[in-house]
Amino acid sequence: MATKNIWQSLAQDCGPFMRHIKKTFILLLTLAFVLSAVAYVSDFSFETVAFSQTWLTKIMNRTYYKINNITSADHTQKDLLTPLPDQQIQPRVTTVAQTTDILIYHHVAHPSNYHFILDEPDKCKQDPFLVLMVPVAPHQQEARNAIRSTWGNESSVQGKAVLTLFLVGLTGGAEAQQQLEEESRQHRDLLQSNFVDSYFNLTIKTMVIMDWLATRCPQATFSMKVDSDMYINLENLMSLLLSPNTPRQNYITGYLMWDRPVIRDKNSKWYVAEELYPESKYPTYLLGMGYVFSNDLSEKIVEASKEVKSFNIEDAYVGACLKQLGVAPSSPPDPSQFRAYLGQYNREDFLRVITTILGSPQQLIDIWKDVKKSA
Repeated sequence: MATKNIWQSLAQDCGPFMRHIKKTFILLLTLAFVLSAVAYVSDFSFETVAFSQTWLTKIMNRTYYKINNITSADHTQKDLLTPLPDQQIQPRVTTVAQTTDILIYHHVAHPSNYHFILDEPDKCKQDPFLVLMVPVAPHQQEARNAIRSTWGNESSVQGKAVLTLFLVGLTGGAEAQQQLEEESRQHRDLLQSNFVDSYFNLTIKTMVIMDWLATRCPQATFSMKVDSDMYINLENLMSLLLSPNTPRQNYITGYLMWDRPVIRDKNSKWYVAEELYPESKYPTYLLGMGYVFSNDLSEKIVEASKEVKSFNIEDAYVGACLKQLGVAPSSPPDPSQFRAYLGQYNREDFLRVITTILGSPQQLIDIWKDVKKSA
């Protein structure tokens, strides 16, 4: 009984002290939270308003850093079925951008927001007639090597100089960056800019391509933006470009897309918010798999992008810039030469086309060898 009275007495004596400890702990916890919040907000200070690259990278690292899984040409074997002529065709992807994030990034697509980490500023000293620009994910070395051993190895076609370059964004790691820089030293055909390399940023990637052409290679006559999983028949392409009926200014052609509706379904990988593009249909544009244009358009498109709010469907965005310029995409003389899919391999088909989508780098190598063996 005496022991019980002692503990009761201690509890009564310590009560105020324990309450004081509890209050102090709560105050310290609150202070720690406030300090953390201040540190977090300060990281988004005035640089947020300016959409600095540091801020953008931090946010997108949290949301989009799926570089090893996402690419502008993530085609699967089941996609190789030939679509109907009026079927809407878009690049395949594995991740859908979140609606809440789209509104954040639409200010940063203009290439002046970025700089080149790897560059080849002297590549155009030989005055190429045609420059092939290939957007590709940093990790896709197999795709780059397949192109280097096939159509990317063609430096002269019908007596005209041809140049092939690859554009990548940030690698996401020191080891991957080191490997990329070694590849650059070996091949001297890599361009790298400091944007996060993701599907959502394909508009940025395309505009950086246009900026490089405008600032490093204005003397080229024609350029082509072509995805990394494409077969290109350069003989047929050069015949088109050398035709006396092909303009050398304000000209762009490829697989034309007419009257394509803007996707408003938030669950779709091609969703575009009304805040970014309010009209219900896109202007006529060229499917992003591969379109060729007179190189004067590269600078004009960059300039137009200052007036056209960017959105995350890169080929449609280029179409919006062309509309701003008053330039109408041209249908190719033979539209069947720009094919999305050819289906089952037939050598004669590949002798006739200019471009078509393939299923893998190895398929490109195999088909190229077969087409070239008796061409």
